[in-house]
Formats: sequence, structure tokens, C-alpha cells
Amino acid sequence: MVGVSMTTRLRLGLIGVGRHGSRYARHIVRDLPDLRLVAIARRDAEAVRAQGAEYGCRTYLDYRELIAAPDVDAVIVVVPPTLHVKIVETAAAEHKPLLLEKPAAPDVETGLRMLRAARAAGISVMVAQTLRYNGVVRLLLEARERIGRVHALRIAQYFEPSRPGWIDDPAVSGGGMALHTGVHSFDLVRVLSGLEAERVSCEMSSVGTVQTEDNFSAVLRLQGGRLASIAASRATQSRGGAIELVGERGQLVGDHALNFARIVHGSESIPLAVPAPVSTVLEAVKDFAAALGRGDPMPIPLEEGLRAVALCDACYRAAASQRAEAVAQVD
Repeated sequence: MVGVSMTTRLRLGLIGVGRHGSRYARHIVRDLPDLRLVAIARRDAEAVRAQGAEYGCRTYLDYRELIAAPDVDAVIVVVPPTLHVKIVETAAAEHKPLLLEKPAAPDVETGLRMLRAARAAGISVMVAQTLRYNGVVRLLLEARERIGRVHALRIAQYFEPSRPGWIDDPAVSGGGMALHTGVHSFDLVRVLSGLEAERVSCEMSSVGTVQTEDNFSAVLRLQGGRLASIAASRATQSRGGAIELVGERGQLVGDHALNFARIVHGSESIPLAVPAPVSTVLEAVKDFAAALGRGDPMPIPLEEGLRAVALCDACYRAAASQRAEAVAQVD
């Protein structure tokens, strides 16, 4: 993959500076002195001018001009996933590495088109599966060997409703809760089990949304006959991020939203020391920049982001067909 010289500060361009994209901008400007935000792109002319003044960088209305700018070493993309493919193809033509906000793509077919473009150009692409950087998730991964062979997993995420807008427009969002929140859980199933899913059953419903689901539950059959269950809802006035790993010698139980973890042996439940919460966005940017500086492979390459999308794809097909569906393989 094409690397970036780190003899000087890494110069970043940011495409998408809405509510979530602004988090990236603030971290680069305030918390990462080895990085420099040189340009941002947004379609709202008035908003992007104000943000350019706030962050001290150039502004663009056309992301293609930002990518082509000679002083942009790498690009961070925080836009709906339906826009990713054109951005990846543009970056590939300009040989610019990318950090893509999850989900990596709206579907596997589009994702494979992105992957072909990136591979042909030899550019590095990382997917910001930010939940991997959560302290509870990291702790459970480190403690996994203490419970022996894992044979069952349960992950559930519950949040307040999203603001009305593009998230409920499938032409822009590419999907609903299963794609935009479920993709975190599907990624964690792979990371925490070390296994790929073979087939999926799924049910979906709409509680407060109109065109997309905001409530779903899925059962995954993993390699070796192991099982995982995933559930998520954005139709409550509470938050939860339950994770349970069931192994031969015990269980690991935690909640990434409520910031606790325990190990269970028999009927004894022992608290684990959870590190102080960190900004997962900040950690993802640091990991991306460090990999570029060392010339290393991306810590979460596009292929891994697309494997999580493949699970989303299978869920949508299973919910529509009312039967278990095979998971597409991404190599």
C-alpha cells in the first residue's frame, strides 16, 4: 500500500463536517499536535466557511478538489456510506490514503467495488470501527483466555432515537439500525470470537422510523457451530451496550456504554478494573496516522469493515426472506 512520509506533520483533509465529522476536526486541531488539518469539505457553503475559520484551514464545496490538493497527504471521510464509493475511487486516482467512518459501505456489492479500486491503486484504507477502541471491549478481549473456548456471544445496543433526517432515508443512509449501529456489533462478534459467521437469521421492525428499521434482532451461526445473538434499538430513552462471552470455564460480562465488566465463575461475579473512558474517535485517528507513519498495514483494513457489512447484508436478506441466509465472504 502507498505510504506517507512522516518527516513533517501529517496533513489531513476532512470530508464531511457535520455533527460527527466535527468531532474528528476538533480532535485533530486540539489533541493531535503531530497532525495538521489543512482542508475541510462540506456542501453547506455558509457552514463550511464558519468551520474553516474555526479550525484555521481551507474550505471546499467539492470533495474532489480537496482530495486533489497537493498538500493533503491523507483524507478522513465522515459522510453517509452511499457516498463512499465515489470518494474512494477519486482518492484511488489521486493515490491518497483514507480513513472511512463506519459503515464502510451500504452493501457488499458496492464495498467490493471500493476494494477493487483501492487495491488497484495500492492505497491504504482504514475503517473507523471505533467501538474496538472502547475500554470495556479492549478489557474483555484481553481477558478472553480466562474463560476458555468461547462458544456463545450476546451483544446488545440501545440508544435514544436519532434526529430526523437522512438516517431514515435509505437512498442516502443505505439502511437503518442494522447497518448504522449493528455494524459495530457485527464487527465485535468477529473480533471477540476470532470467527466468521456462516449464516444469519434476523427480524426487524420500525418503532419510530418510517422508511428504515430502528429495532432488530439477529442470530448468527459462526464457524464451528458457535452461536451469537445481536440486538439493537434506537427507540428508548436510555443507553446500554451489553456484551456477554460464554466460555468453557466461565463468562465475561460487560457494558461498553455503562462502563463495567465482570468475570463469572460458578455463581461468583468478580468485577474487573475498567480503564478510564477514552474518545474512540481520537484513538482511531491516532491509529490511522501511526500506521501511515510507519508504513504498516491499516489496523482495521477495508476488508474487515466490509466483513461487518456482509453481516448487515445477510440480516436484510434474512428479514425479507424469513429464513436463514448465508453470509457473503470478503477476501
